[in-house]
Amino acid sequence: MGKASTSSTTKDALVLFDSLRSAYSATPTTLKIIDLYVGFAVFTALIQVVYMALVGSFPFNSFLSGVLSCTGTAVLAVCLRIQVNKENKDFKDLPPERAFADFVLCNLVLHLVIMNFLG
Repeated sequence: MGKASTSSTTKDALVLFDSLRSAYSATPTTLKIIDLYVGFAVFTALIQVVYMALVGSFPFNSFLSGVLSCTGTAVLAVCLRIQVNKENKDFKDLPPERAFADFVLCNLVLHLVIMNFLG
C-alpha cells in the first residue's frame, strides 16, 4: 500500500507540474520578464541572508538596507506585474506606461529611503 501511494503521489506531482508549465507557456513575454526580475531580486536577498549567516552582520544597517531593497523591489515588481497583466480586469483602464511610471517612481522613493537608512 505504501509503494502504490508513493507512485500515485509522484504521478500527481508530474501532472501538476506539466499543467503549470503548459499554462505558463501561454503567459506573455513581458510578464515572463517581470517574473525573472522578481526571481532575481528574491535570489539576491537570499544570497545576502546566507552571506550574513556565514560571515556575520557587522554593518547591520548595510545588511538590512540590502535585504529591504531587494524585497521592496520584488514587491513593487509584483505590483507592476498585476497592473500590466491583460487578464486582470481591475486595472483594465490603466495604461502599461502609467504602471511602469508608477513602478519607477516608487523604486526611486524606496531607494532614497534605503540610502537615507544607510547613513
